[in-house]
Amino acid sequence: MATIIVPENVSVHEDAENLQKACKGWGTDEKAIINILGHRNAIQRKQIRQAYEELYQEDLIKRLESELSGDFEKAVYRWILDPFDRDAVLANVATKKAETEFPVIIEFSCIYSPEELLAVRRAYQSRYKRSLEEDVAAHTTGDLRKFLVGLVTTYRYDGPEINERLAKFEADILHEAIKDKIFNHDEVIRILTTRSKAQLKSSFNRYRDEHGTSITKKLLKDESNVLQKVLHAVIRCIDDPKKYYEKVLRNAIKRSGTDEDALTRVIVTRAEKDLKDLKKLYYEKNSVTLDHAVSKEIAGDYKKFLLTLLGKED
Repeated sequence: MATIIVPENVSVHEDAENLQKACKGWGTDEKAIINILGHRNAIQRKQIRQAYEELYQEDLIKRLESELSGDFEKAVYRWILDPFDRDAVLANVATKKAETEFPVIIEFSCIYSPEELLAVRRAYQSRYKRSLEEDVAAHTTGDLRKFLVGLVTTYRYDGPEINERLAKFEADILHEAIKDKIFNHDEVIRILTTRSKAQLKSSFNRYRDEHGTSITKKLLKDESNVLQKVLHAVIRCIDDPKKYYEKVLRNAIKRSGTDEDALTRVIVTRAEKDLKDLKKLYYEKNSVTLDHAVSKEIAGDYKKFLLTLLGKED
């Protein structure tokens, strides 16, 4: 469930006028910007951008970029974009550091539906005049390239049907590869980049039933192996996306020095989807609300904006 609170009656032309006032003159009215944009859904934000351009012959996004700064500007910029265009921007940033930022690419490839991933790839081509897969390939090498390109180019079957015999067979392949630490096994890459999510979950369940532990726990032992980390992230994203995102939030907040990029990414991309569920799970895992944890870690308008997206009222 979404966390953003949208008022019943919204006038996008009034919003555009008030945003122009907030950016006019010597000082920027950040509170007004947060109060408007933090309480508008994706369709309304697009309509506000269009109304602003019609009224002032100016791109609202560029205006906000010039008025705001730091993590606050980055969060507002990513929020105001169309969702798939935003994902394309996040993917582009990640491709430039794909050796370390591969989880972002994995999230789109393994959590999104086939149609959603296709929409991100189309938005990427429209914005950058290149394909996502060629940029991923250009910034990676070897087995990591093979794995990530395979993930971003897949179009998985999205139905519920499963083959139990196949699940057992492929669970055994995964078990042998993990036991022998052959993480670049062609069959492992083939299975994880082509099978439907339902089929893969069946294989993961069979693995747990036969070996007494989850497949992800078996992959936690060696943090130095990049391909092992990729394998772990892929399986977590497919098997339980909400648990995956909760862990991203927990790591972003609890590790020494807040990871603002990860914190912003999860809150901005999930606020209109399932952030309420993630908040509940975060509390269950950490005995503290996500709102409180965020309040302790960041400050200023950036904090106010993220808390607004989290559904916290003034």
